[in-house]
Amino acid sequence: MLPTPQTGEPRAASEAFDLVVVGAGAGGMVAALVGALEGMHVLLCESSQQVGGTTATSAGTLWVPGNRQGTDAGHGDSVHEAARYLDALIGPDDAGGLRQAFFESAAQAIDYLEERTQVRFVSAGKHPDYLQLPGAALSGRAISPLPFDGRVLGAEFHRIRPPLPDFMVLGGMMVNKSDVRALVRRYRSWPDFVHSVKLVARHAADRLRYPRGTRLVMGNALVARLFHSLRSAGVDVRFGWKLAELDMSDGRAVGARFDVAGVSRTVSGRAGVVLATGGVGHCETLRRELGPAGLAFRSLAADSVAGEGLLAARRAGAALEQHHENFFWQPVSQVPRAGGSTGLFPHLFLDRAKPGLIALNGRGERFVNEAASYHHFVEGMLRNGGGEPGGPSWLLCDAAFVRRYGLGVIPPGTRRLGTWEERGYLVTAPTLEVLAQRLGIDGASLAATVARSNAFARSGLDPEFAKGSTEFDRFNGDPATPGNPCLGSIEVPPFCALAIWPADAASSGGLVTDRDGRVMSAAGAPILGLYACGNDAASIMRGSYPGPGTTLGPAFAAGYRIGMHARHVLDGRSAPVPAFIRKRA
Repeated sequence: MLPTPQTGEPRAASEAFDLVVVGAGAGGMVAALVGALEGMHVLLCESSQQVGGTTATSAGTLWVPGNRQGTDAGHGDSVHEAARYLDALIGPDDAGGLRQAFFESAAQAIDYLEERTQVRFVSAGKHPDYLQLPGAALSGRAISPLPFDGRVLGAEFHRIRPPLPDFMVLGGMMVNKSDVRALVRRYRSWPDFVHSVKLVARHAADRLRYPRGTRLVMGNALVARLFHSLRSAGVDVRFGWKLAELDMSDGRAVGARFDVAGVSRTVSGRAGVVLATGGVGHCETLRRELGPAGLAFRSLAADSVAGEGLLAARRAGAALEQHHENFFWQPVSQVPRAGGSTGLFPHLFLDRAKPGLIALNGRGERFVNEAASYHHFVEGMLRNGGGEPGGPSWLLCDAAFVRRYGLGVIPPGTRRLGTWEERGYLVTAPTLEVLAQRLGIDGASLAATVARSNAFARSGLDPEFAKGSTEFDRFNGDPATPGNPCLGSIEVPPFCALAIWPADAASSGGLVTDRDGRVMSAAGAPILGLYACGNDAASIMRGSYPGPGTTLGPAFAAGYRIGMHARHVLDGRSAPVPAFIRKRA
């Protein structure tokens, strides 16, 4: 056995591959898939027993300027307009041109995968960017994965990480936004009734053979399509392989060492190693370093995401980039589970934008436009949301609102709120004064806030935070509400309050990379053989959140570029391979 370059300890003979990818989230799976399609012998190592990571529990939407799917659907988006938008939001591109590389490659990566794999997308249609700035798009810029039949995976269906339990109904049936709309309106229109019956019938048949429904949508569909394509491409996927250390030789990443059920396993990669372990996740060291000072915030990252990619790269001399926001945020409520555990429910769009709900801080005051995107809503929480440090903010509404729209995990149509209060999820009271006492906030302040909010609802204008003033706000409001679809009064007791907390959905700060995903050293030079994508790489958005799919769009583009670059490195070429040429009818 040879000594390891870093420790001098004996190193067991390793298995040899062309490319070693660490982490089976979206970015890692794309890098592995492109590498295999380009003829490389690829190993994909996942620390857990399932693929998907945080992608599996996401909406699965990608932000891809100028995509073909939007063009084919009649939407007029362009890369030029997206560049204007990011210039206005973030400022000029970085010196390395990472944003330009994203623009060049994002739509191209989607076309490449659609032509050669089972990955399929459709335009998300009207899905506005999150901020009203020059170049912002109302439609066409976001794409969504087509639903996938999990039965195609056979015995490996269990390898797909399931969605959050609160985003499934009837004990395991996945639903997307259109499904929810149909289920809520099932007795109001014939098409919605038929759609609902088909969903339930399919799920009933599934449960005879599977632990959950096999009709996969959103992030689960995206993950399953990638995994099915990886298997078809012959990628060697190994589960329970946790990264322990990078194998470095003369400053170059030549492989990696993994902990596999307590046994050390070493593999080599002729073209290099790709880090796609999910970013910061639950790594307390990195969370303290990169998070807001003094804030103990929650995380929606998959339990297996532990920051090992970032830590291993740092030990190899990699540079870490920080932003004004090192995390991408979502507000969450804490859901009591059986056995005393607690889950997190992200409040994305189903309740906050609707008329008749306001958000309060610990002083009983509004602090943000409640219809703002999840990321910008939490930025408001971090500025003004809490009372005591680390305390919750509150979503306030009345019982009529809950019956109509639901609240968090409480479904629309719910009339009996006592069960939710007994579980500790909800606080109710017959008057605002009593509610204030139960929340521990000033009663006069709460009453004055609600009175002002009700006056805004009557006028249709919110002079404090402009709720309902943008296309994005109105998109998530209630179109059946006259005037402003996001404003409504709070006046029918009992009154309801739900505690919410800031949580990260992904990290923005991460490893410094170049336009081809190569990790950069603290001295500013590429660490040869070492790549990073997904949340392990610093986001090209620099802590800003432009629109739906802000993390997944760049992850796909970077994974694609890494796969192509690794192929030309393996071939000994000094110039990148020619770009994939999009086929057009």
